[in-house]
Amino acid sequence: MIQLLDVAYRYPGEREWAIRETSLAVKAGELVGIRGANESGKTTLCLVAAGLAPRVLGGELRGSVELAGLSAILFDNPETQLSGLCRTVYEEVAFGPCNLGLARQEVHLRTAAALERMGIGQLAGKSPERLSAGQTQLVVLAGLMALQPDALILDEPVSRLDPDGADVIAGVLLGLADSGKAVLLAEHDEALLSLCGRVVEL
Repeated sequence: MIQLLDVAYRYPGEREWAIRETSLAVKAGELVGIRGANESGKTTLCLVAAGLAPRVLGGELRGSVELAGLSAILFDNPETQLSGLCRTVYEEVAFGPCNLGLARQEVHLRTAAALERMGIGQLAGKSPERLSAGQTQLVVLAGLMALQPDALILDEPVSRLDPDGADVIAGVLLGLADSGKAVLLAEHDEALLSLCGRVVEL
């Protein structure tokens, strides 16, 4: 689902490479972690794996990146992923499926299932602008799950969550892998990384 071969990337206008000669593969049903200190390139690797760098961000990419199927990424700052167009959390989670051109009933089923899986059904009628940082993280991830991507790339998905929220994410990650999704996880949390079949050090 995700394959990086001898990948190196540097941002526009930068002389130094943000990541160098990195290879990894995440197959269907695999949960693979990325561990590294701050500024080690974890976020950059996620952006490259998602196809956003250099296609959206610019810069220079060496090596090859292959993505099979639909992929989705959770940024380390989830507030930047809110659409800014939706009045309620329900609409926010439904935003992605609606843009896939799905039938209304399918959009509803996906949205309701994602809200329930993330344990945030009680937030459905709330304004996305009135959420805590942790709630925003859960809502954005619910929106990605409603897309039903083949591969999911997560950059520190529990950074704004309390222990209960982190437990929800742990269960979700295992469920995604069990359902055949390819999951790439960049994380500091060792408890979450312990769920991974493999961990890549940066």
